[in-house]
Amino acid sequence: MGVDYYKALQVDRSANDDDLKKAHRKLAMKWHPDKNPTNKKDDESKFKQVSEAYDVLSDPQKRALYDQYGEEGLKGNVPLPTAAGGASFFSSGDGPSPFRFNPTSADDLFAEIFGFSNPFGGGGSASARSVGGGSMHHHTVARKVDPIENKLPCSLEDLYKGTTKKMKISRETVDVSGKVMQTEEILTIGVKPGWKKGTKITFPEKGNEHPGVIPADLVFIINEKPHLVFTREGNDLIVTQKVSLADALIGYTVNLTTLDGRTLTIPVTNVIHPEYGEVVPKEGMPLQKDQTKKGNLILKFNVKFPARLSAEQKAGFKKLLG
Repeated sequence: MGVDYYKALQVDRSANDDDLKKAHRKLAMKWHPDKNPTNKKDDESKFKQVSEAYDVLSDPQKRALYDQYGEEGLKGNVPLPTAAGGASFFSSGDGPSPFRFNPTSADDLFAEIFGFSNPFGGGGSASARSVGGGSMHHHTVARKVDPIENKLPCSLEDLYKGTTKKMKISRETVDVSGKVMQTEEILTIGVKPGWKKGTKITFPEKGNEHPGVIPADLVFIINEKPHLVFTREGNDLIVTQKVSLADALIGYTVNLTTLDGRTLTIPVTNVIHPEYGEVVPKEGMPLQKDQTKKGNLILKFNVKFPARLSAEQKAGFKKLLG
């Protein structure tokens, strides 16, 4: 039975790159052979075991092979089903390149990890040798690709009531053998009532997969479609009505269909002047942080003045308003 790399590094199977790096640094310091010269041979063995474990687990492809097939997978022996339903192995010549760990001195390993050699007073090289020189290659942390942003158009009705949108994406993925495949996936986006333009929904690492990089996050940004009746200002909804001068003076009733399909009848008894606004409480947009509360509906008016008045109309207005 081979070494359990997770136990060797003292990490869980779910450990991320940061966890692995911290564990590697801590244990490399602990087991450096020159820290305890009386146990130098044992410490050197443990030091190399820790470094081998890190070399496998910090490489996404090696780690995937190890998780699925153990050390056999790293040697290039990947199981194939037999006719009897068991598992058989094919030779490394047909499978992925086998993993090889190159033994090297503790000082060389230490120099690769920390940038300088033995911190406990021993000799050794001041810097790591090149990979071609026989030293184990220290894996750098994979680079994260910049997020991919897409606008998600939503109607005002969607943002008032909430909705579910499904987006089909196509992306490149890499299997355990390193083969790149084109895969399609359906992402479900739950749009909540009250969400505003600019709200972001992130799907972590749903971009293309490539060796040596962490896939990009996929980000959808809410965008409001223009509405024929309502304009949104923060949590308020604005409606502008055209009214005649007569209605503006004697009173006007607004009939309106709300974004969720209700009919509102709003009598306006005040004299309507061009700057007048009628506020209807709690008939605006739901609040993003508390959907039980709503903004206001604000009615604005565009008063239509007559282009000309007859002598009789002028006399009538003078008598009424004078």
